Amino acid sequence: MKAVVTRVKNASVTIDGEVRGSIDKGFLVLLGVGPDDTEKEAVKLADKVCGCRVFEDENGKMNLNLETVGGELLIISQFTLYADLKSRRPGFTGAAKPDIAIPLYEKFISECEDRGFHCERGVFGADMKVASINDGPVTLLFDTDTL
Repeated sequence: MKAVVTRVKNASVTIDGEVRGSIDKGFLVLLGVGPDDTEKEAVKLADKVCGCRVFEDENGKMNLNLETVGGELLIISQFTLYADLKSRRPGFTGAAKPDIAIPLYEKFISECEDRGFHCERGVFGADMKVASINDGPVTLLFDTDTL
């Protein structure tokens, strides 16, 4: 699994002109699922993302995690994280098919919720408009192949 995680002041997702999810302080998570991913990767990734200490403490150091600051998550499915970029037109055969990706996307969300976090989400496969006010900006790339 891969995730692009951005620390945000707020973020939202709109589908067909309707806001379907929005958060204040927290993480915007763009989540991609690979064809060989399992629930093990979803659990591992949720643990890493939810525990990541990138919020500033009283000394201005990135030392606080999502729980400490009362943060939320907006989680968006993002198959394009598995794009093959060898040619000018990306290929997406490296991403998991929906029968694998949807349950693992849902598993990641439930793992974050089980850790006590409020999670908003997009709609898998929908044409989504994602807006965010990035904080920092702080953006991190998580890949379970290298964690």
